[in-house]
Amino acid sequence: MAKKTAPLLPITDELLRQFGDRLHLARLRRRLSAKQVAERAGMSPMTLRSLERGGSGVTMGAYLSVMQVLGIERDLNLLGKADPVGRELQDAQMPTRTKATQAAMLPVQLPEVVDRPNAPRKAVKRSRKPSEDARDWIKKGGFASADALAGLIEPLASPRKKAR
Repeated sequence: MAKKTAPLLPITDELLRQFGDRLHLARLRRRLSAKQVAERAGMSPMTLRSLERGGSGVTMGAYLSVMQVLGIERDLNLLGKADPVGRELQDAQMPTRTKATQAAMLPVQLPEVVDRPNAPRKAVKRSRKPSEDARDWIKKGGFASADALAGLIEPLASPRKKAR
C-alpha cells in the first residue's frame, strides 16, 4: 500500500503543477521521448507522467533524477536561496539595546591630568591641538581620535640624554 502524503495548500499544489509543466517543456525542447527520460531517470513512464503533472506523491529524488537527465539539476541551488521570510524572522530575533547596554556604550571619562608645578618643563613642538582643546573636544563629541588622545600624553625624555 502506498504511503499517504500530507495534503498541500492549493497555491502550493499549483506551484508543483507549474514545475511539472516546466520539466515537461524542457523534455520536449530536448526532443526526448517520455520513455527515454523515464529509462535514463530509472523510473516507470507512469511515474514520469505523474511527475510532469506535478504529482505531490512523487519523491523529490524522482524530480531531481529527471532534472539530472535534462541537465538542469543545478537549478535546485536556486530553491530557497533568497529566503526573505527567514531573514526577517532572523532579524526580528536580534537582541535590542537595553538601558544596560546603552549605559555600557557611553564614553569613558578620562581622569584629569595633575599639573606638577615643580616638575621641569620640556619644550615640545606640538603640531596638534593642546591637551585642553583635546579634552573639550572629547567632552563635546563623546569620543576621541588617536590624535586627540596623543595630545593628552606628555612626551618621554629621549634615551640619549639618559645615557650621558
